[in-house]
Amino acid sequence: MNKDILFHSESINEDGINGKAYVKNGISVKVSDVSLTEGGTNPEELFGLSWATCLNATIQSLLKGRGLSAKSKVEVHVDLKKEKNISGLFFTLKAVVAIEGLPLEKAQQILNSAHRHCPVSKIISDYEYVTLEVVPFS
Repeated sequence: MNKDILFHSESINEDGINGKAYVKNGISVKVSDVSLTEGGTNPEELFGLSWATCLNATIQSLLKGRGLSAKSKVEVHVDLKKEKNISGLFFTLKAVVAIEGLPLEKAQQILNSAHRHCPVSKIISDYEYVTLEVVPFS
């Protein structure tokens, strides 16, 4: 393996939106359309989990680097919407973040920094339908 690669994964879907998707030598999940009538999960949920996990891990790393041991919570909302005037779909993405014990202004600074450094956030950094929000920790 290339020494510059810290982790490599291969995710495979051979069934589209109804069937299974899996990671080689890893997890396998049942996938379903957005109605979820067949159970399983869908791209919206999987993307939300990916971004929430990456963003919160980055927040925790930034807090640790600043000598803080505050808890943090990231909730990601993914909405599938229809395009206007054309046939197509798109996602709106919203990350709602709370950091224990920090004033909202300071939490916003941490979130902004985390969004610049999180690898998943980098993928969507130029996407126009991304919203970041800080709320009190509860």
